[in-house]
Amino acid sequence: MQNEAGDDHMIHPHTYIHPNARLAQNVKIDPFTVIHQDVEIGEGTWIGSNVTIMEGARIGKNCRIFPGAVIAATPQDLKFNGEKTYVEIGDNTTIREFVTIHRGTTDRFKTKVGENCLIMAYSHIAHDCIIGNNCIMSNSSQCAGHVVMGDWAIVAGVCAIHQFVHIGQHSFIAGGSLVSKDVPPYIKAVRTPLSYGGVNSVGLKRRGFSLQQINGILDIYRVIYNKNLNISQALEYIEEEFPATDERDEIVGFIRESGRGIIKRFAKGANEDE
Repeated sequence: MQNEAGDDHMIHPHTYIHPNARLAQNVKIDPFTVIHQDVEIGEGTWIGSNVTIMEGARIGKNCRIFPGAVIAATPQDLKFNGEKTYVEIGDNTTIREFVTIHRGTTDRFKTKVGENCLIMAYSHIAHDCIIGNNCIMSNSSQCAGHVVMGDWAIVAGVCAIHQFVHIGQHSFIAGGSLVSKDVPPYIKAVRTPLSYGGVNSVGLKRRGFSLQQINGILDIYRVIYNKNLNISQALEYIEEEFPATDERDEIVGFIRESGRGIIKRFAKGANEDE
């Protein structure tokens, strides 16, 4: 074990750390945790009891990893053939009890969780997912492989997110949702089947968006969801009629690049089993 500060008193004697693991200053590790080879842990990080951190983990500064978590296990992908891949976890991120985060495959060669995230208990982040900064995944939410989540997105409890889904920045997904389509930025995704539920105005206000910005976003989504235009027509209309702003360009770019298509507006009488 390489410990840059030599703070061996921070490591409980009932913990196993591979000699090749690299630990920075003031890392604290509780008993019965196992740290495999080729692991890097940034200064000030705390790792609780019975955590397993496997080969290829790159954990930032001042993170907190709670008991039972498993970081950087090999991906649950039959195509995986032992390639050298990674899990990257940004600074100041908290990973609660029994969270599992798997290494990447040859698609991206890494799974990434950004800075200042909160991943709550029993959640799963599969191979090749990219989770942005300041995201929250609530208890027992599950990301299949290749999911991309923008900054400040919030996923409420017991959500299941289909592989390759993209979730836009500053969006909110209601608890218990099955997410099989892309969720555009700045909106609330609610109901069954998962549908557009308006702009996430409360979240945007908390993050310093002005009333003018929020109203501009709302006007854009009125065109997309209320104007009886198809997606191509709506995007053309928005680019022609709305002034260029960061929010407009983020929405248009996200929808244009959507591989799975975006969620629809809720229709009364929709079959909740669809």
